[in-house]
Amino acid sequence: MEPVRWGVLGASRFAREHMAPAIHMARGGKFAALASAWADKASEFRDFCPDLKVHPTYDALLADPEIDAVYIPLPNHLHVMWTLKALAAGKHVLTEKPIAMHAREIDQIIIARDNARRLAAEAYMIVFHPQWQRARELVQSGAIGRVSHVDAAFSYDNRDDAQNIRNRADTGGGGIRDIGVYTYGSVRFVTGAEPQDLQARLMRENGVDTWAQVTGTMAGAASGYCPRFTYSAMTSMRLFPRQEVTFQGDKGMIRVANAPFNANVHDMAKIELHMPGQAMREERFPRSNQYVLQVEAFNAAVRDGTPYPCPLEFVRGTQAMIDRVFNVGIEIAI
Repeated sequence: MEPVRWGVLGASRFAREHMAPAIHMARGGKFAALASAWADKASEFRDFCPDLKVHPTYDALLADPEIDAVYIPLPNHLHVMWTLKALAAGKHVLTEKPIAMHAREIDQIIIARDNARRLAAEAYMIVFHPQWQRARELVQSGAIGRVSHVDAAFSYDNRDDAQNIRNRADTGGGGIRDIGVYTYGSVRFVTGAEPQDLQARLMRENGVDTWAQVTGTMAGAASGYCPRFTYSAMTSMRLFPRQEVTFQGDKGMIRVANAPFNANVHDMAKIELHMPGQAMREERFPRSNQYVLQVEAFNAAVRDGTPYPCPLEFVRGTQAMIDRVFNVGIEIAI
Protein backbone atom coordinates (compact mmCIF):
# COMPACT_ATOMS: atom_id res chain seq x y z
CA MET A 1 0.00 0.00 0.00
CA GLU A 2 1.29 3.43 -0.98
CA PRO A 3 2.30 5.79 1.85
CA VAL A 4 0.29 8.91 2.65
CA ARG A 5 2.21 11.77 1.02
CA TRP A 6 2.31 14.78 3.34
CA GLY A 7 2.78 18.48 2.77
CA VAL A 8 3.30 21.13 5.45
CA LEU A 9 1.92 24.66 5.15
CA GLY A 10 4.54 26.99 6.57
CA ALA A 11 8.01 26.56 8.03
CA SER A 12 7.20 27.21 11.69
CA ARG A 13 9.65 26.32 14.41
CA PHE A 14 7.24 23.79 15.92
CA ALA A 15 6.77 22.12 12.53
CA ARG A 16 10.54 21.95 12.03
CA GLU A 17 11.35 20.62 15.50
CA HIS A 18 8.44 18.26 16.13
CA MET A 19 5.74 17.62 13.54
CA ALA A 20 7.71 17.47 10.30
CA PRO A 21 10.23 14.99 11.81
CA ALA A 22 7.27 13.00 13.16
CA ILE A 23 5.66 12.88 9.72
CA HIS A 24 9.03 11.83 8.30
CA MET A 25 9.45 9.02 10.86
CA ALA A 26 5.89 7.74 11.08
CA ARG A 27 4.96 4.44 9.49
CA GLY A 28 2.60 4.60 6.55
CA GLY A 29 3.51 8.11 5.42
CA LYS A 30 6.08 10.26 3.67
CA PHE A 31 7.04 13.88 4.25
CA ALA A 32 7.00 15.04 0.63
CA ALA A 33 6.47 18.80 0.38
CA LEU A 34 6.73 22.11 2.21
CA ALA A 35 5.16 25.45 1.38
CA SER A 36 7.52 28.30 2.23
CA ALA A 37 8.76 31.39 0.43
CA TRP A 38 11.90 31.44 2.62
CA ALA A 39 14.73 29.36 1.20
CA ASP A 40 16.76 29.45 4.42
CA LYS A 41 13.87 28.01 6.42
CA ALA A 42 13.22 25.34 3.81
CA SER A 43 16.84 24.24 4.00
CA GLU A 44 16.39 23.38 7.68
CA PHE A 45 13.69 20.88 6.72
CA ARG A 46 15.88 19.44 3.99
CA ASP A 47 18.50 18.67 6.63
CA PHE A 48 16.46 15.59 7.57
CA CYS A 49 14.48 15.19 4.34
CA PRO A 50 16.84 15.94 1.42
CA ASP A 51 14.40 15.11 -1.39
CA LEU A 52 11.71 17.47 -0.07
CA LYS A 53 9.73 19.42 -2.67
CA VAL A 54 9.31 23.09 -1.77
CA HIS A 55 6.39 25.19 -3.02
CA PRO A 56 6.55 29.00 -2.83
CA THR A 57 2.91 29.39 -1.69
CA TYR A 58 0.30 27.49 0.32
CA ASP A 59 -2.06 27.41 -2.64
CA ALA A 60 0.62 25.84 -4.82
CA LEU A 61 1.08 23.02 -2.34
CA LEU A 62 -2.69 22.43 -2.12
CA ALA A 63 -2.80 22.22 -5.92
CA ASP A 64 -0.07 19.55 -6.00
CA PRO A 65 -1.72 16.28 -7.11
CA GLU A 66 1.07 14.26 -5.50
CA ILE A 67 0.11 15.42 -1.99
CA ASP A 68 -2.53 13.43 -0.10
CA ALA A 69 -2.55 15.17 3.30
CA VAL A 70 -1.44 18.46 4.76
CA TYR A 71 -0.38 19.57 8.22
CA ILE A 72 -1.27 23.16 9.14
CA PRO A 73 0.83 24.83 11.88
CA LEU A 74 -0.20 28.41 11.05
CA PRO A 75 -1.27 31.04 13.63
CA ASN A 76 -4.63 30.30 15.26
CA HIS A 77 -6.70 32.83 13.33
CA LEU A 78 -5.78 31.15 10.03
CA HIS A 79 -6.67 27.58 10.98
CA VAL A 80 -10.30 27.47 9.86
CA MET A 81 -9.69 29.17 6.51
CA TRP A 82 -6.81 26.92 5.48
CA THR A 83 -8.44 23.76 6.82
CA LEU A 84 -11.49 24.45 4.67
CA LYS A 85 -9.29 25.27 1.66
CA ALA A 86 -7.35 22.03 2.12
CA LEU A 87 -10.55 19.98 2.24
CA ALA A 88 -11.89 21.79 -0.84
CA ALA A 89 -8.65 20.84 -2.60
CA GLY A 90 -9.30 17.18 -1.80
CA LYS A 91 -6.63 16.84 0.88
CA HIS A 92 -6.83 15.14 4.23
CA VAL A 93 -5.85 17.68 6.85
CA LEU A 94 -4.31 17.74 10.32
CA THR A 95 -4.47 21.24 11.80
CA GLU A 96 -2.64 22.47 14.85
CA LYS A 97 -4.70 23.17 17.94
CA PRO A 98 -6.92 24.98 18.42
CA ILE A 99 -8.39 24.08 15.04
CA ALA A 100 -10.92 26.91 15.44
CA MET A 101 -11.53 30.01 17.53
CA HIS A 102 -15.12 29.04 18.35
CA ALA A 103 -17.04 25.76 18.53
CA ARG A 104 -19.49 26.84 15.83
CA GLU A 105 -16.60 27.04 13.36
CA ILE A 106 -15.84 23.37 13.95
CA ASP A 107 -19.38 22.62 12.75
CA GLN A 108 -18.36 24.14 9.40
CA ILE A 109 -15.29 21.92 9.26
CA ILE A 110 -17.29 18.78 10.11
CA ILE A 111 -19.69 19.53 7.24
CA ALA A 112 -16.78 20.17 4.85
CA ARG A 113 -15.04 16.98 6.05
CA ASP A 114 -18.13 14.88 5.40
CA ASN A 115 -18.80 16.48 2.01
CA ALA A 116 -15.20 16.00 0.89
CA ARG A 117 -15.01 12.46 2.31
CA ARG A 118 -11.62 13.28 3.73
CA LEU A 119 -10.18 13.06 7.22
CA ALA A 120 -9.89 16.35 9.08
CA ALA A 121 -8.50 16.43 12.60
CA GLU A 122 -6.98 18.68 15.22
CA ALA A 123 -3.40 17.91 16.21
CA TYR A 124 -4.37 17.01 19.78
CA MET A 125 -1.49 14.66 20.31
CA ILE A 126 -1.69 13.80 24.01
CA VAL A 127 -4.57 11.32 23.57
CA PHE A 128 -2.20 9.13 21.53
CA HIS A 129 0.38 8.91 24.30
CA PRO A 130 0.24 5.73 26.42
CA GLN A 131 0.54 7.71 29.66
CA TRP A 132 -2.82 9.39 29.01
CA GLN A 133 -4.37 6.18 27.74
CA ARG A 134 -3.18 4.46 30.92
CA ALA A 135 -4.54 7.25 33.13
CA ARG A 136 -7.90 6.88 31.39
CA GLU A 137 -7.83 3.10 31.84
CA LEU A 138 -7.05 3.42 35.55
CA VAL A 139 -9.74 6.01 36.22
CA GLN A 140 -12.43 4.27 34.21
CA SER A 141 -11.64 0.86 35.72
CA GLY A 142 -12.24 2.27 39.21
CA ALA A 143 -8.61 1.96 40.33
CA ILE A 144 -8.95 5.07 42.52
CA GLY A 145 -12.61 4.56 43.33
CA ARG A 146 -15.11 7.31 42.73
CA VAL A 147 -13.43 10.46 41.41
CA SER A 148 -14.29 13.45 43.59
CA HIS A 149 -11.88 16.16 42.40
CA VAL A 150 -9.57 16.92 39.48
CA ASP A 151 -7.12 19.78 39.27
CA ALA A 152 -4.92 20.74 36.33
CA ALA A 153 -2.18 23.30 35.77
CA PHE A 154 -0.14 24.38 32.75
CA SER A 155 2.08 27.44 32.79
CA TYR A 156 5.12 28.96 31.10
CA ASP A 157 6.57 32.46 30.86
CA ASN A 158 6.90 34.24 27.52
CA ARG A 159 6.54 37.84 28.71
CA ASP A 160 9.83 38.80 27.05
CA ASP A 161 8.65 37.75 23.59
CA ALA A 162 6.09 40.41 22.68
CA GLN A 163 5.89 39.35 19.02
CA ASN A 164 5.15 35.73 19.86
CA ILE A 165 1.80 34.87 18.26
CA ARG A 166 0.56 33.74 21.69
CA ASN A 167 0.98 37.32 22.95
CA ARG A 168 -0.92 38.88 20.06
CA ALA A 169 -4.68 39.30 19.88
CA ASP A 170 -4.61 39.68 16.09
CA THR A 171 -3.28 36.12 15.67
CA GLY A 172 -5.74 34.50 18.06
CA GLY A 173 -3.29 34.34 20.93
CA GLY A 174 -3.77 33.86 24.64
CA GLY A 175 -3.06 31.18 27.19
CA ILE A 176 -6.46 29.51 27.15
CA ARG A 177 -6.43 28.83 23.42
CA ASP A 178 -2.81 27.71 23.55
CA ILE A 179 -2.79 25.50 26.66
CA GLY A 180 -6.35 25.46 28.00
CA VAL A 181 -7.01 22.80 25.37
CA TYR A 182 -4.81 20.57 27.56
CA THR A 183 -6.07 21.42 31.04
CA TYR A 184 -9.67 21.11 29.82
CA GLY A 185 -9.42 18.43 27.11
CA SER A 186 -7.22 16.01 29.05
CA VAL A 187 -9.77 15.84 31.86
CA ARG A 188 -12.62 15.27 29.40
CA PHE A 189 -10.59 12.49 27.76
CA VAL A 190 -9.68 10.67 30.96
CA THR A 191 -13.02 10.93 32.77
CA GLY A 192 -15.54 11.08 29.94
CA ALA A 193 -17.24 13.92 31.82
CA GLU A 194 -18.37 17.36 30.64
CA PRO A 195 -18.56 20.68 32.51
CA GLN A 196 -21.81 21.33 34.36
CA ASP A 197 -21.13 24.73 35.92
CA LEU A 198 -18.03 26.86 35.55
CA GLN A 199 -16.64 30.05 37.01
CA ALA A 200 -13.53 31.77 35.71
CA ARG A 201 -11.20 34.63 36.57
CA LEU A 202 -8.85 36.02 33.92
CA MET A 203 -5.98 38.47 33.68
CA ARG A 204 -5.21 40.08 30.33
CA GLU A 205 -2.42 42.00 28.67
CA ASN A 206 -2.83 43.71 25.30
CA GLY A 207 -6.08 41.88 24.59
CA VAL A 208 -4.97 38.31 25.39
CA ASP A 209 -5.44 36.24 28.53
CA THR A 210 -2.17 35.68 30.35
CA TRP A 211 -3.61 33.91 33.41
CA ALA A 212 -6.87 32.09 34.02
CA GLN A 213 -8.33 30.10 36.87
CA VAL A 214 -11.39 27.96 36.19
CA THR A 215 -13.43 26.18 38.85
CA GLY A 216 -16.68 24.27 38.78
CA THR A 217 -18.14 20.80 38.50
CA MET A 218 -18.04 18.16 35.79
CA ALA A 219 -20.28 15.15 35.32
CA GLY A 220 -21.79 12.75 32.83
CA ALA A 221 -19.59 9.65 32.78
CA ALA A 222 -21.64 6.57 31.96
CA SER A 223 -20.46 4.43 34.86
CA GLY A 224 -20.10 5.14 38.56
CA TYR A 225 -16.38 6.01 38.60
CA CYS A 226 -16.93 9.77 38.28
CA PRO A 227 -20.60 10.74 38.00
CA ARG A 228 -19.90 14.22 39.38
CA PHE A 229 -16.75 15.90 40.68
CA THR A 230 -15.28 19.30 41.44
CA TYR A 231 -12.78 20.71 38.97
CA SER A 232 -10.06 23.35 39.03
CA ALA A 233 -7.69 24.44 36.26
CA MET A 234 -5.02 27.12 35.96
CA THR A 235 -3.29 28.32 32.81
CA SER A 236 -0.71 31.08 32.54
CA MET A 237 1.80 32.56 30.14
CA ARG A 238 3.45 34.55 32.95
CA LEU A 239 4.43 31.94 35.54
CA PHE A 240 7.32 29.57 36.05
CA PRO A 241 6.81 26.41 33.91
CA ARG A 242 4.51 23.82 35.45
CA GLN A 243 2.47 20.94 34.05
CA GLU A 244 0.38 18.60 36.16
CA VAL A 245 -3.04 16.92 36.36
CA THR A 246 -4.26 15.12 39.47
CA PHE A 247 -7.31 12.85 39.68
CA GLN A 248 -8.43 12.30 43.29
CA GLY A 249 -10.80 9.49 44.21
CA ASP A 250 -12.13 8.04 47.44
CA LYS A 251 -9.73 5.08 47.18
CA GLY A 252 -6.63 6.62 45.65
CA MET A 253 -5.12 9.33 43.47
CA ILE A 254 -3.52 9.49 40.03
CA ARG A 255 -0.94 12.18 39.36
CA VAL A 256 0.12 12.81 35.77
CA ALA A 257 3.23 14.92 36.12
CA ASN A 258 6.73 15.40 34.65
CA ALA A 259 5.51 17.72 31.88
CA PRO A 260 2.65 15.45 30.76
CA PHE A 261 1.65 17.72 27.88
CA ASN A 262 5.18 17.76 26.46
CA ALA A 263 5.97 14.15 27.27
CA ASN A 264 9.62 13.16 26.82
CA VAL A 265 10.45 16.63 25.51
CA HIS A 266 11.06 18.37 28.83
CA ASP A 267 11.01 15.29 31.06
CA MET A 268 10.21 11.58 31.03
CA ALA A 269 6.51 10.72 30.80
CA LYS A 270 5.14 9.04 33.89
CA ILE A 271 2.07 8.60 36.05
CA GLU A 272 1.88 8.01 39.79
CA LEU A 273 -0.81 5.83 41.36
CA HIS A 274 -1.18 6.71 45.05
CA MET A 275 -3.05 4.21 47.23
CA PRO A 276 -3.97 3.91 50.93
CA GLY A 277 -1.16 3.44 53.43
CA GLN A 278 1.10 5.88 51.55
CA ALA A 279 1.68 3.26 48.86
CA MET A 280 2.73 4.65 45.48
CA ARG A 281 3.33 2.90 42.16
CA GLU A 282 5.06 4.77 39.36
CA GLU A 283 4.68 3.87 35.70
CA ARG A 284 7.10 5.34 33.16
CA PHE A 285 6.89 5.71 29.39
CA PRO A 286 10.40 6.63 28.21
CA ARG A 287 10.26 5.80 24.51
CA SER A 288 6.86 6.96 23.25
CA ASN A 289 6.71 9.89 20.84
CA GLN A 290 3.16 11.27 20.86
CA TYR A 291 3.68 13.19 17.63
CA VAL A 292 4.75 10.08 15.73
CA LEU A 293 1.89 8.06 17.24
CA GLN A 294 -0.57 10.74 16.18
CA VAL A 295 0.65 10.75 12.58
CA GLU A 296 0.65 6.95 12.43
CA ALA A 297 -2.97 6.88 13.58
CA PHE A 298 -3.82 9.49 10.94
CA ASN A 299 -2.05 7.47 8.24
CA ALA A 300 -3.89 4.31 9.25
CA ALA A 301 -7.23 6.12 9.08
CA VAL A 302 -6.45 7.47 5.60
CA ARG A 303 -5.00 4.24 4.20
CA ASP A 304 -7.38 1.58 5.51
CA GLY A 305 -10.23 3.38 7.22
CA THR A 306 -9.16 2.65 10.80
CA PRO A 307 -11.31 4.86 13.06
CA TYR A 308 -9.37 7.96 14.10
CA PRO A 309 -9.18 8.07 17.93
CA CYS A 310 -9.66 11.84 18.27
CA PRO A 311 -12.45 12.97 15.94
CA LEU A 312 -13.59 16.54 15.51
CA GLU A 313 -16.68 15.78 17.56
CA PHE A 314 -14.48 15.33 20.64
CA VAL A 315 -12.46 18.43 19.77
CA ARG A 316 -15.67 20.45 19.50
CA GLY A 317 -16.47 19.59 23.12
CA THR A 318 -13.19 21.07 24.33
CA GLN A 319 -13.66 24.19 22.20
CA ALA A 320 -17.18 24.57 23.60
CA MET A 321 -15.66 24.48 27.08
CA ILE A 322 -13.15 27.16 26.06
CA ASP A 323 -15.97 29.30 24.68
CA ARG A 324 -17.84 28.87 27.95
CA VAL A 325 -14.82 29.94 30.01
CA PHE A 326 -14.54 33.15 28.01
CA ASN A 327 -18.28 33.77 28.36
CA VAL A 328 -18.31 33.43 32.17
CA GLY A 329 -14.84 34.84 32.81
CA ILE A 330 -14.44 37.85 35.08
CA GLU A 331 -11.40 39.99 34.41
CA ILE A 332 -9.29 40.81 37.45
CA ALA A 333 -6.09 42.73 38.10
CA ILE A 334 -3.42 42.21 40.74
